[in-house]
Amino acid sequence: MRSHVSDVIAGSPGVAAFLLGLSIATGAGATEPVPAPVSVPATQKGSTSAVAAQTVDAFDRLFQGPHAGARAVHTKGILAEGTFVPTEQAALLSRAVHFHGPAIPVVVRFSNFSGLPANVDGDAASNPRGMSIKFVLPDGGDTDIVAHSYNGFPAATPEDFLEFLRVLGSQDASRIDRFLATHPAAQTFAAAPNRSPQSYAREFYYGVNAFRFTNDAGVSHYGRYRLEPIAGAAYLGPTDVAAKSRDYLAQELRQRVRREPARFRLLIQLARPSDPVNDGTMVWPDDRTVINAGTLTLNRTVTDDAARQRALLFTPLNLVGGIAPSADPMLVARTRAYRVSFERRHGIHADEKDK
Repeated sequence: MRSHVSDVIAGSPGVAAFLLGLSIATGAGATEPVPAPVSVPATQKGSTSAVAAQTVDAFDRLFQGPHAGARAVHTKGILAEGTFVPTEQAALLSRAVHFHGPAIPVVVRFSNFSGLPANVDGDAASNPRGMSIKFVLPDGGDTDIVAHSYNGFPAATPEDFLEFLRVLGSQDASRIDRFLATHPAAQTFAAAPNRSPQSYAREFYYGVNAFRFTNDAGVSHYGRYRLEPIAGAAYLGPTDVAAKSRDYLAQELRQRVRREPARFRLLIQLARPSDPVNDGTMVWPDDRTVINAGTLTLNRTVTDDAARQRALLFTPLNLVGGIAPSADPMLVARTRAYRVSFERRHGIHADEKDK
């Protein structure tokens, strides 16, 4: 599988000029008005929280949960640690602290999609794979990226996503077919190739939702994250998958980082003014500018993996200055669903939550 980003000259003068508000070949300037992200109105917050809780319930039904102490989805995973080094192009795009200065620590969680703790790595329910990144900032805080190995999302709204999960959980073939026939994004998701990577470190990952990046000059542009494996993508054939152990991906990653680091380029695909920024089901064309924002180098796994995984919470809205959310409603819904799952696996009740 070849990534089109290999054909993009990241960091070229054209990209830098674009980010500084000058014209580019398409004629779209970064000084054009950029719509502000839309906050969730107070009157809708209750319903959004209810949908988030119902989404976790739907994942539990789909995967015979809840499973004590486990995530509702992307349950099985492994942690790796290392560093992130930003590029000059990242600093031109955003004033975010981790896009400036020297290397900073990162914690990365790779995972399978399934909500089954004993999920087999080569099973169809393992896709899409997940890659969540926590950047540990100099002030002791952190910021996250949550990505998966499918370029897109099966639903544009929290309500449609909840219905998609409920339909799948029904195990009613005719009901599933009817839903897919009237929901093209879900149908595309369901029809995507079900491939097993040779390694978590040899898979592409996509950030799905758009964010607004603003630099020191006040110039903003929307973009979506991508993670490109520097070793290249590589997938196993059916015979090879069948011969692998049920936990081959975690085993391979541990062995890999003992030999050499696993490296990824953090890429950001930039939107043109005509591109939808509030709908994760709408994939932007391959000819959009892609910049190289930096390199992730993962050189170790952790010894207390299970406890560390259980304690960590990654959310797409754990942001810093210089990076703001788009109005994509799935950003709020995903963040709240992840928090509901976190609270449930830690046994936190409603009256114990932070106000």
